[in-house]
Amino acid sequence: MSEQQAAAPQGQFAIQKIYLKDVSFESPVSPEVFTKKWEPEVNMEINTASKSIADDVVEVVLNLTITVKLEKKTAYLAEVQQAGIFTIKGLTEAEKSRVIATACPNILFPFGREAVAEIVSKGGFPQLLLAPVNFEAIYAQHQAQQAKAKEEQGQVPSDAMH
Repeated sequence: MSEQQAAAPQGQFAIQKIYLKDVSFESPVSPEVFTKKWEPEVNMEINTASKSIADDVVEVVLNLTITVKLEKKTAYLAEVQQAGIFTIKGLTEAEKSRVIATACPNILFPFGREAVAEIVSKGGFPQLLLAPVNFEAIYAQHQAQQAKAKEEQGQVPSDAMH
């Protein structure tokens, strides 16, 4: 077997569709907020959800919730659910889990960031550009936390057996 054949990927990964599943924007203290000096406190929550919708086809939803406060009051709350449908086949469950937790959100995040920037601007506020997110690091941290929790329960992590 040549080196090229040995290095050839066995699985398939394809984007079928990317779409905005849900969007919400609230500015509970407008118009008064526009008369204040703009020195906001920004908090972003991010998570993902996935579900199988057919054999080898999964929907992944990236949830972005941005709360911006000014003088302890919520200036605005923006929520975006950016979704995609992906074909993922020929991978082990662990590989598939990693792709769903890292590759899919990496693809969805720029679309979600654009949606947030647009709705914030349309809400009358200065443009908000979200910083990049390292989904690989988040996944690694989550895996480490799961392994530690299993260890504390006296269980051997499943990854340790392979």
